[in-house]
Amino acid sequence: SPQVQPFLPQWLAEPRRVQKRIRENLCPVRDVPGIHPRLLKKLQMNGIDSFFPVQAEVIPAILQSAAHGYLLGRGGFRPKDICVSAPTGSGKTLAFVIPIVQVLLDRVVCHVRALVVLPTKELAQQVSKVFNVYTDGTGLKVVLITGQKSFAKEQEMLVQKKVTGYCSLADIVVATPGRLTDHINQTPGFSLTQLRFLVVDEADRMIDDMHQNCLNQIVKAAFQGENHSGSSMLFQRTKPGPLTAASSCSPQIPLQKLLFSATLTQDPEKLQQLDLFQPRLFTSVYSEKNRDGIETEQSTNNKYTLPEGLSQCYVPCDLNSKPLLLLYFMLKMKFTRVLCFTNSREASHRLFLLVQAFGGITVAEFSSRLTPNERKRTMKEFEQGKIQLLISTDATARGIDVKGVNYVINYDAPQFIRTYIHRVGRTARAGEAGVAFSLVLRIQERRFLRMLRDAGIQDIQKHPVKGNSLKPLVQQYEGALCKLEKTVK
Repeated sequence: SPQVQPFLPQWLAEPRRVQKRIRENLCPVRDVPGIHPRLLKKLQMNGIDSFFPVQAEVIPAILQSAAHGYLLGRGGFRPKDICVSAPTGSGKTLAFVIPIVQVLLDRVVCHVRALVVLPTKELAQQVSKVFNVYTDGTGLKVVLITGQKSFAKEQEMLVQKKVTGYCSLADIVVATPGRLTDHINQTPGFSLTQLRFLVVDEADRMIDDMHQNCLNQIVKAAFQGENHSGSSMLFQRTKPGPLTAASSCSPQIPLQKLLFSATLTQDPEKLQQLDLFQPRLFTSVYSEKNRDGIETEQSTNNKYTLPEGLSQCYVPCDLNSKPLLLLYFMLKMKFTRVLCFTNSREASHRLFLLVQAFGGITVAEFSSRLTPNERKRTMKEFEQGKIQLLISTDATARGIDVKGVNYVINYDAPQFIRTYIHRVGRTARAGEAGVAFSLVLRIQERRFLRMLRDAGIQDIQKHPVKGNSLKPLVQQYEGALCKLEKTVK
């Protein structure tokens, strides 16, 4: 029977397509129109001489929407919201950092004009680092609020009390939802009424969880001081202060939403909640046409794109052979720089202890058991190659940019396609090659393959490992198990 196609709003049905193949479609930085010389120089200093396809498309789009300064959109109209769906590692962060910094370069008074919300502390740190690089020397202030400092300390970073009232110490705030909501509700003088850009990164996750409430609060805070006739023309009530050209014509600051995700939901109802204004969608998630220009079969199913240099394999196995397989890959196949995923914090910890007890592999765990500083250190050692195997949970690894992962091993097969996409997207970043291995229990095999097939992922190879290859490890493994039981007791 013909499948019922959901009715898609036009912007979802006809997105702007971004080239998937990163390496062949690099665009020299100088060819992207409208970037400020100061930022061109910064990019150069950071060794960036060409943009990825996503960046080359999205940067000009955001710049154009603020071509007449940040107070007005094009031709005086409200700027359109922008959604970007592109695989992990395709350079989404720079795609919003560069234009936001540029648009704010000529601001006079410090107000929170850009707010970036991310689901985890690690991601927020990573993004604020990039902002710091590009605002350095511009006078723009970036403040990171993730609860790593005390609440009072964060308050001091955000606002200053003066005789005339409060003034903002931040132009750009990078935050995690919980802490941000606390400041909106409890920090006197923390104001979002001048907010121009709201960036929601890892948007699918931010729409899903309890974070919807956070987004509602941001928007409410941004439109406080709206005249209550319910018209949404934002009439900013300017506090009495020095008379300036700006204060006398009370400009209407538009709020523009920029959503980024590797797995931006295609579900219009979910996106509806975000209340987007005439949104434009940029996506590299689409079907390829074959040589005759005919869209290949499967065209509607390719909801996700994976990095181009990625090879995918799965190993059918049973529960007892899983730890042996991991040891076999590490010791016999000599895998290096392996990021290994389990489905829970407990499983990660136990597997870590087991590998440690077995010996011969430099291994670490990466989970919410560790303090942020320990995580940072672990990450650094992994990137330097001092740790060969990093065992992690999904929560911790989502979105983090780990340099030089050669292999991703799904020790526990992921239950959801999104989890799969995010895990395997930790390798083969920025056009490099990488391999993903999934250990799949025989009882899960059909469901696992169907999940991938439904998402249009066809190119996964079956990679059986014979029992004989594992035999030499068994004795030492049983010794390690005994050792482990003792430690656990």
